[in-house]
Amino acid sequence: MNFAVRKLFSTTVLKKDTNQALELGKYAINFLEKGNPSSKVLERARMFHTDSVICGLSALALKTNAPHVLRDEALEFTLPKNTKIEHARVFGSNELVPIEKAIVANSSAVREWDSNGTVFGYANDKSRQAGEFGHNDFYPVVIGASFVNPKINGSLALKAMALQDEIRGRLCEVFSLKTYKIDHVVHGAIASICTYGALVGASP
Repeated sequence: MNFAVRKLFSTTVLKKDTNQALELGKYAINFLEKGNPSSKVLERARMFHTDSVICGLSALALKTNAPHVLRDEALEFTLPKNTKIEHARVFGSNELVPIEKAIVANSSAVREWDSNGTVFGYANDKSRQAGEFGHNDFYPVVIGASFVNPKINGSLALKAMALQDEIRGRLCEVFSLKTYKIDHVVHGAIASICTYGALVGASP
Protein backbone atom coordinates (compact mmCIF):
# COMPACT_ATOMS: atom_id res chain seq x y z
CA MET A 1 0.00 0.00 0.00
CA ASN A 2 1.14 3.52 -0.71
CA PHE A 3 0.65 5.84 2.18
CA ALA A 4 1.61 9.36 3.06
CA VAL A 5 3.00 11.01 6.16
CA ARG A 6 3.45 14.72 6.54
CA LYS A 7 7.10 15.70 6.37
CA LEU A 8 7.32 19.04 8.15
CA PHE A 9 5.27 21.21 5.79
CA SER A 10 5.09 18.84 2.82
CA THR A 11 3.88 15.27 2.40
CA THR A 12 6.10 12.23 2.05
CA VAL A 13 4.58 9.26 0.22
CA LEU A 14 5.87 5.84 1.20
CA LYS A 15 5.32 3.73 -1.90
CA LYS A 16 4.29 0.11 -1.65
CA ASP A 17 7.53 -1.11 -3.29
CA THR A 18 9.72 0.54 -0.62
CA ASN A 19 10.83 -0.75 2.77
CA GLN A 20 8.13 1.06 4.68
CA ALA A 21 9.38 -0.05 8.09
CA LEU A 22 12.73 1.58 7.36
CA GLU A 23 11.09 4.70 5.95
CA LEU A 24 8.83 5.03 8.99
CA GLY A 25 11.88 4.76 11.23
CA LYS A 26 13.54 7.58 9.30
CA TYR A 27 10.39 9.65 9.42
CA ALA A 28 10.00 9.24 13.19
CA ILE A 29 13.58 10.29 13.89
CA ASN A 30 13.32 13.26 11.53
CA PHE A 31 9.99 14.33 13.05
CA LEU A 32 11.37 14.41 16.58
CA GLU A 33 14.52 16.23 15.50
CA LYS A 34 13.10 18.73 13.01
CA GLY A 35 9.32 18.53 13.02
CA ASN A 36 7.37 21.57 14.13
CA PRO A 37 3.75 20.64 14.89
CA SER A 38 1.44 23.60 15.25
CA SER A 39 0.31 24.77 18.67
CA LYS A 40 -3.19 23.56 17.74
CA VAL A 41 -1.91 20.03 17.10
CA LEU A 42 0.06 19.98 20.34
CA GLU A 43 -2.89 21.29 22.31
CA ARG A 44 -5.06 18.52 20.89
CA ALA A 45 -2.42 15.91 21.79
CA ARG A 46 -2.29 17.36 25.32
CA MET A 47 -6.07 17.10 25.56
CA PHE A 48 -6.10 13.52 24.29
CA HIS A 49 -3.35 12.55 26.74
CA THR A 50 -5.19 14.11 29.68
CA ASP A 51 -8.37 12.36 28.58
CA SER A 52 -6.62 9.00 28.38
CA VAL A 53 -5.06 9.36 31.83
CA ILE A 54 -8.43 10.20 33.39
CA CYS A 55 -9.94 7.15 31.66
CA GLY A 56 -7.13 4.97 33.03
CA LEU A 57 -7.40 6.26 36.58
CA SER A 58 -11.17 5.85 36.46
CA ALA A 59 -10.86 2.24 35.31
CA LEU A 60 -8.49 1.47 38.17
CA ALA A 61 -10.58 3.34 40.75
CA LEU A 62 -13.65 1.35 39.75
CA LYS A 63 -11.67 -1.89 40.00
CA THR A 64 -12.10 -3.12 36.44
CA ASN A 65 -10.57 -6.52 35.85
CA ALA A 66 -7.88 -6.40 33.14
CA PRO A 67 -6.18 -3.16 34.29
CA HIS A 68 -5.95 -4.53 37.86
CA VAL A 69 -4.65 -7.92 36.77
CA LEU A 70 -1.93 -6.32 34.63
CA ARG A 71 -1.05 -3.67 37.22
CA ASP A 72 -0.77 -6.27 39.99
CA GLU A 73 1.38 -8.45 37.76
CA ALA A 74 3.69 -5.52 37.00
CA LEU A 75 4.08 -4.78 40.71
CA GLU A 76 5.18 -8.38 41.31
CA PHE A 77 8.34 -7.43 39.40
CA THR A 78 9.28 -4.36 41.45
CA LEU A 79 12.85 -3.26 40.78
CA PRO A 80 15.39 -1.57 43.07
CA LYS A 81 15.83 2.21 42.68
CA ASN A 82 19.32 1.84 41.17
CA THR A 83 18.28 -0.78 38.60
CA LYS A 84 19.87 -0.81 35.17
CA ILE A 85 16.88 -2.64 33.71
CA GLU A 86 14.66 -0.39 31.54
CA HIS A 87 11.81 0.59 33.80
CA ALA A 88 8.79 2.83 34.31
CA ARG A 89 5.89 3.19 36.76
CA VAL A 90 2.30 2.03 36.69
CA PHE A 91 -0.55 4.40 37.51
CA GLY A 92 -0.76 5.18 41.21
CA SER A 93 2.60 3.74 42.27
CA ASN A 94 6.11 5.07 42.84
CA GLU A 95 7.60 1.61 42.42
CA LEU A 96 9.79 0.89 39.40
CA VAL A 97 8.79 -2.08 37.25
CA PRO A 98 10.07 -3.44 33.92
CA ILE A 99 9.09 -1.00 31.21
CA GLU A 100 7.08 -3.48 29.16
CA LYS A 101 5.00 -4.38 32.22
CA ALA A 102 4.27 -0.71 32.96
CA ILE A 103 3.35 0.09 29.37
CA VAL A 104 0.99 -2.89 29.06
CA ALA A 105 -0.70 -2.16 32.40
CA ASN A 106 -1.12 1.56 31.74
CA SER A 107 -2.27 1.06 28.15
CA SER A 108 -4.83 -1.50 29.34
CA ALA A 109 -6.15 0.97 31.90
CA VAL A 110 -6.59 3.83 29.44
CA ARG A 111 -8.23 1.44 26.97
CA GLU A 112 -10.67 -0.15 29.40
CA TRP A 113 -13.66 2.16 28.97
CA ASP A 114 -13.13 2.50 25.22
CA SER A 115 -14.11 6.13 25.68
CA ASN A 116 -10.91 8.08 25.14
CA GLY A 117 -10.27 9.97 21.91
CA THR A 118 -11.18 8.30 18.62
CA VAL A 119 -9.67 9.43 15.34
CA PHE A 120 -10.53 8.42 11.80
CA GLY A 121 -8.23 8.36 8.80
CA TYR A 122 -10.02 10.04 5.93
CA ALA A 123 -8.01 12.35 3.68
CA ASN A 124 -9.26 14.57 0.85
CA ASP A 125 -7.82 12.03 -1.57
CA LYS A 126 -9.91 9.12 -2.81
CA SER A 127 -6.90 6.82 -2.66
CA ARG A 128 -6.60 7.50 1.09
CA GLN A 129 -10.12 6.92 2.37
CA ALA A 130 -9.92 3.45 3.88
CA GLY A 131 -11.87 4.82 6.82
CA GLU A 132 -10.13 2.91 9.62
CA PHE A 133 -10.20 4.40 13.11
CA GLY A 134 -8.06 4.25 16.21
CA HIS A 135 -7.74 5.41 19.78
CA ASN A 136 -5.15 7.26 21.84
CA ASP A 137 -4.25 4.19 23.88
CA PHE A 138 -0.51 4.23 23.37
CA TYR A 139 0.70 7.37 25.13
CA PRO A 140 2.10 5.21 27.98
CA VAL A 141 4.78 4.17 25.45
CA VAL A 142 6.03 7.77 25.35
CA ILE A 143 5.89 8.13 29.13
CA GLY A 144 7.77 4.83 29.45
CA ALA A 145 10.46 6.06 27.07
CA SER A 146 10.97 9.13 29.26
CA PHE A 147 12.20 6.84 32.03
CA VAL A 148 14.74 5.31 29.64
CA ASN A 149 15.97 8.58 28.11
CA PRO A 150 16.41 11.37 30.69
CA LYS A 151 16.69 13.92 27.86
CA ILE A 152 12.97 13.58 27.17
CA ASN A 153 11.18 16.56 28.70
CA GLY A 154 7.48 17.40 28.61
CA SER A 155 7.77 19.29 25.35
CA LEU A 156 9.43 16.40 23.55
CA ALA A 157 7.00 13.90 25.07
CA LEU A 158 4.05 15.89 23.76
CA LYS A 159 5.65 16.09 20.33
CA ALA A 160 6.17 12.31 20.39
CA MET A 161 2.48 11.79 21.19
CA ALA A 162 1.63 13.88 18.14
CA LEU A 163 4.02 11.68 16.13
CA GLN A 164 2.21 8.54 17.29
CA ASP A 165 -1.11 10.02 16.23
CA GLU A 166 0.30 11.19 12.89
CA ILE A 167 1.61 7.77 11.88
CA ARG A 168 -1.50 5.99 13.18
CA GLY A 169 -3.81 8.43 11.42
CA ARG A 170 -2.06 8.09 8.07
CA LEU A 171 -2.11 4.29 8.30
CA CYS A 172 -5.84 4.49 9.04
CA GLU A 173 -6.32 6.42 5.81
CA VAL A 174 -4.87 3.74 3.57
CA PHE A 175 -5.55 0.35 5.14
CA SER A 176 -8.67 -0.85 6.90
CA LEU A 177 -7.62 -3.51 9.39
CA LYS A 178 -11.22 -4.23 10.41
CA THR A 179 -11.98 -5.31 6.84
CA TYR A 180 -9.60 -8.24 7.43
CA LYS A 181 -10.87 -8.93 10.98
CA ILE A 182 -7.69 -7.47 12.51
CA ASP A 183 -8.06 -5.22 15.55
CA HIS A 184 -7.69 -1.58 14.53
CA VAL A 185 -5.25 -0.88 17.39
CA VAL A 186 -2.49 -2.61 15.39
CA HIS A 187 -1.92 0.71 13.60
CA GLY A 188 -1.24 2.22 17.01
CA ALA A 189 1.25 -0.53 17.78
CA ILE A 190 3.19 0.23 14.58
CA ALA A 191 3.19 3.95 15.42
CA SER A 192 4.38 3.17 18.94
CA ILE A 193 7.30 1.04 17.78
CA CYS A 194 8.52 3.86 15.53
CA THR A 195 8.03 6.52 18.20
CA TYR A 196 9.66 4.55 21.03
CA GLY A 197 12.66 3.71 18.89
CA ALA A 198 13.17 7.32 17.88
CA LEU A 199 12.86 8.47 21.52
CA VAL A 200 15.45 6.06 22.89
CA GLY A 201 18.02 6.54 20.11
CA ALA A 202 17.40 3.57 17.84
CA SER A 203 18.62 3.71 14.26
CA PRO A 204 16.02 3.65 11.48
